[in-house]
Amino acid sequence: MTLAQLKNPEAIVTSDWLETHIHEPNLRIFDCTTTLVHEVNSPHPYRVVSGRKEFEIGHIPGSAYLDLQADFSDSNSRWAMKLPTVAELTTAFELAGIGDNTRVILYSRNSVSWATRFWWMLRWLGFDNAAILEGGFNKWEKEGRMISILASHYLPGKLTVSPRTNIFVDREDVLSAIEDKNTCIISALGPDVHSGENPRYGRPGRIPSSVNVPQVSLVNADTLEFHPAITIKKMFAAVCAETDKLIITYCGSGIFATVNAFLLYQLGYENVTVYDNSMSEWGRDASLPIEMGSNQ
Repeated sequence: MTLAQLKNPEAIVTSDWLETHIHEPNLRIFDCTTTLVHEVNSPHPYRVVSGRKEFEIGHIPGSAYLDLQADFSDSNSRWAMKLPTVAELTTAFELAGIGDNTRVILYSRNSVSWATRFWWMLRWLGFDNAAILEGGFNKWEKEGRMISILASHYLPGKLTVSPRTNIFVDREDVLSAIEDKNTCIISALGPDVHSGENPRYGRPGRIPSSVNVPQVSLVNADTLEFHPAITIKKMFAAVCAETDKLIITYCGSGIFATVNAFLLYQLGYENVTVYDNSMSEWGRDASLPIEMGSNQ
């Protein structure tokens, strides 16, 4: 991706950049990986599995691990990986070593979505000095760069938060936006789930009036790097995305949707939000409308 085309070019870093700056004292590097194991004949669409074991086998030198479900989600929610309170999330990030003067680098394995979820949560708190490692651990390892088994344990930090409460929305916000012509609702799920062919989240189908830009289509499948900015912008423009609209992104639980949200924001869309819980909640609530079939 041509970084100069982004709202904040420093929000994406390359493996070359990270290798050069890896020993800077204010840098905080985190592996954000989680794995979803799809369940059959279960009331839940998947089982959330920590990526800590993979991290312990090998990771980027100097990095620590962030456990999304265990430490950065609402433990009392029926929905997996649900956003916790501002206070809870702030404390979790502080304990991980993030403070006002730190520079945070986020990466994950096999999917950039885990890193973008943490980036979006930090932005929710008002913290803007975080970046995504393009290509993640996969690219780093493929390039033959150094791998470590020694985890870093950063000293706790202190965050001054200024929450952006409008960058996450709930089901009521989405419900009221379905008929709003000034809103574009984008599903980041695969076409089979979006159309209703795959009933992974209970009732088959999608949120009415939503369009589909699968998060995997925004990334090179071989390198896990983002496609060029101009290519991604055309993909969003081909649906209902316009810079003066409110854009709501959703997926299964509000994880994949952060890939779309991150890129939309970096491409100049100012009013972008993520539906937390997404189809995990919507698909199993018979009181909420749903539609099927291809709409693109």
